[in-house]
Amino acid sequence: MMRLMQRLGLGLVFSLVMLAAQGGTPRDPGRYFFDQTLGDFSEELETARQDGKKAILIMFEMDECPFCHRMKQTVLNQPEIQDYFKQHFLVLSVDIEGDVEITDFKGHLTTEKDFAFKGNRVRATPVFAFFDLNGDPIKGARYTGATNGPEEFQWFGEYVVDEVFREMSFTRYKRARQQAN
Repeated sequence: MMRLMQRLGLGLVFSLVMLAAQGGTPRDPGRYFFDQTLGDFSEELETARQDGKKAILIMFEMDECPFCHRMKQTVLNQPEIQDYFKQHFLVLSVDIEGDVEITDFKGHLTTEKDFAFKGNRVRATPVFAFFDLNGDPIKGARYTGATNGPEEFQWFGEYVVDEVFREMSFTRYKRARQQAN
């Protein structure tokens, strides 16, 4: 019993050290990262414009995706990530298996899964895709899978905010950032 308590104690200490290293107490991504939507993405474009956002970020996900859960538990729950993305983007979530009806950026009625598969060719999750304020995908501003951590995800946001996507791929940008550190 004592050995189990010691292991749990070390695990707790490790968790606390990791939290401190990440810069804060994690917050619920559903409340602090994602924006609420009524499913009319054409209206969300107008909201994003009025609020002075740079773009709309959509996380294409599904319930049983372990990488989606990992992103929510290790990256999207970080206060500095949440604050940065809330400042610059309207952030929405789309269930790639969802039958919920939504209105796409062009005003057409569709389902979440058709918007994902047919409209945006999402085949794996998670996919983080940026859309400009006209509802068009931003070329090069799409990331499939889980990032290596909060720093890489932050770089992905900065890549769009600073419009580096006009000059180079995210892979090249990330490599340059890693070499600068």
